[in-house]
Amino acid sequence: MPINIRRFEESPPEDLRASGRTNAEAILSLLASTPDQAFTPKEIHKATDVKRGSVGVVLSRLEERGLVRHRGDYWAIATDVDAEKTLSAMSTARAASERLGTEDPDEWGPGVDSDDE
Repeated sequence: MPINIRRFEESPPEDLRASGRTNAEAILSLLASTPDQAFTPKEIHKATDVKRGSVGVVLSRLEERGLVRHRGDYWAIATDVDAEKTLSAMSTARAASERLGTEDPDEWGPGVDSDDE
């Protein structure tokens, strides 16, 4: 959702983080909420507002993780997925990334050895 340009210019950067679910969370939520149905990518796009060009990529990544399955043009939640637990973990990971930033040691700055534990 767009913000007012005054807010854009006057707010500290930490207050200007976009929030909300990721595309993967939106798609997985839809499929998990209707485990007795399968959808085409176009139907998923319409139901979630995920950009049409992103739906296929997200579905493929979810399938690689064993979270969704497909036959022909239709996609559904995988049969053995604890969707609530998975969505909770995705939300927690997103929140941690937003709060703590990157895990790339090259971006931590000088004097930090990523091998030290």
